[in-house]
Amino acid sequence: MTTGFFSHDDCMKHDMGQEHPECPERLSSIISYLAQTGLDQVLDWIRPEEITRDQLLLAHPEGYLHQLDLMAPTRGRVFTDPDTAMMPDTLRAARLAAGANIQAVDMVLSSQLTNAFICARPPGHHAERSKSMGFCFYNNVALAAKRALNFHQLERVAIIDFDVHQGNGTVDIVGGDERILMCSSFQHPFYPHSHVHRQAENIINTPIQAGESAVAYRKAVEDAWLQKLQDFRPQLILISAGFDGHRLDPLAELNLEAEDYGWLTEMIASVARDHANDRIISTLEGGYHLKALAESVNAHLDVLSKIN
Repeated sequence: MTTGFFSHDDCMKHDMGQEHPECPERLSSIISYLAQTGLDQVLDWIRPEEITRDQLLLAHPEGYLHQLDLMAPTRGRVFTDPDTAMMPDTLRAARLAAGANIQAVDMVLSSQLTNAFICARPPGHHAERSKSMGFCFYNNVALAAKRALNFHQLERVAIIDFDVHQGNGTVDIVGGDERILMCSSFQHPFYPHSHVHRQAENIINTPIQAGESAVAYRKAVEDAWLQKLQDFRPQLILISAGFDGHRLDPLAELNLEAEDYGWLTEMIASVARDHANDRIISTLEGGYHLKALAESVNAHLDVLSKIN
């Protein structure tokens, strides 16, 4: 089996405007760098299909979905919040990103793939049950978790969110669901300034101060997560993979390097090896310095691709 790499050209058509950090070049920089390192040759490249309406309803109510449909412009851009814009191609891209997560769950849980990485946009972890924000429209990782639990009948799914911004949307959707353990590291205080204090027993928040060293970060997440994950015994691990904690990222103030993301992936993989038959599905969230993003994704995928 192999590592599935889910991506679609139409995810690059979503464009929130010149100089917006969540830009189409995020995907092309990753894909180009994987070609330079040769890692692209060991991945199973898969073009995802759009998520269905019924599948979206696993995490979002019909009223919210209908509201997005009504707001979608036929030309130009419409802002759903000060940072988040829709254009004619946006919802198609969002449905592909969400669909990739559903498809990855199906393929990994049916043993067609060892693990998977979804290289798609827009990201998802800020999208709450009934609210788009933070560049996000549909909550991709929450949809994947619900698919694994409700369709594939898993009993325990872990979500690891190491984006520099807290995944408030995921907390909003999965908080209180005892079938899910969510471990989340993020710079604090920082955007989105919500859901920081644990509101449910299944959410493990790990706030990190601005300027913290990579060594201190590693210790904080290992101490906060590793035993909790081992005790939970997840049957599948989902990752909200945000690479904006890199020291070069323009939107944050942490000091991680590409090798720290490799270390994080190895730690997560050790839990998957013990309890989840190596089953990991990772979906791209943040990361806005193009070179740092590409190098960090490469380090992440290098670990995933060596699991067999």
